[in-house]
Amino acid sequence: MFDAVLIEKSDHGSHATLTKVEEERLPPGDVTVRVAYSTLNYKDALAITGKGPVVRSFPMVPGIDFAGTVEQSSDPAYTVGDKVVLNGWGVGEARWGGLAGKARVKGDWLVPLQSPFTLRQAMAIGTAGYTAMLCVMALERHGVTPDGGEVLVTGAAGGVGSVAVALLAKLGYRVAAMTGRPEEAGYLSALGAGEVIDRAEYTQPGKPLARERWAGAVDVAGGQVLANVCAAMKYRGTVAACGLAAGMALPATVAPFILRGVTLAGIDSVMCPRAERLEAWRRLASDLDCGKLDALTKDVALNEVIPAADLLMAGRIRGRIIIPVNPDAN
Repeated sequence: MFDAVLIEKSDHGSHATLTKVEEERLPPGDVTVRVAYSTLNYKDALAITGKGPVVRSFPMVPGIDFAGTVEQSSDPAYTVGDKVVLNGWGVGEARWGGLAGKARVKGDWLVPLQSPFTLRQAMAIGTAGYTAMLCVMALERHGVTPDGGEVLVTGAAGGVGSVAVALLAKLGYRVAAMTGRPEEAGYLSALGAGEVIDRAEYTQPGKPLARERWAGAVDVAGGQVLANVCAAMKYRGTVAACGLAAGMALPATVAPFILRGVTLAGIDSVMCPRAERLEAWRRLASDLDCGKLDALTKDVALNEVIPAADLLMAGRIRGRIIIPVNPDAN
């Protein structure tokens, strides 16, 4: 048996508890992994608190990512003792996820741990950091370069935003960090932000076209924030959109797209093809300053995950939350 956060549903709604689970209850799969570290993401917090329709079957172990060591494998690509990482693929939503001592998944969903990362560092990056890298890669594909002008990162004090700021700064971009928490200005400056912007400037309805300001943007907010970001893009600028923290609606006009040639690039980290995943992790190994990971991360024990989910939903957690499940498996 092993410890797991388990979400169950009753007539009164869903409820998360820390409990013991028998290995026989794990779902079918090619590879069984002893989880060393998982993380707490926004989607996990939605699932644990029941504030979003994330979980698609019950009971469910949340945790959209994990890093650990292979214990059993019928997939020829992996042998016992291999270090592996998983991000997405519906894990923690439709399949049991990483907030447990063990996980059983399809081998195709795993990627080998990228050198020189440890398992803990891989989860300090986690799905949030991997998504941030996908966003940066999308900006590059659409011609956004360091000499083209400032790049904006919304939700910059969160997991995706923090890593995006650090990545872009390391690559030589001038980064503006948007946040609703002005007290985090020092933290964001230390990650490499050259300017910190108050989110309130972008939360109210604005003009269809604002003054051209941003060459590129990484947006985790959606809603009115994203609409205003699009309106303020430079000619042929690109916004990589990967979140909906400020809402799912997009109250925008077509003006930025047909008058300035702005690109809105959608970023999906869940079903992203394997080749692009591997490239994202390779780029993280070369382009992320690992010395900044400690400033980005905080450890929370498995038995503290449920209250931590409430704090995350309340916007009271910055950066990345690592869950050391079996750290001795590193």
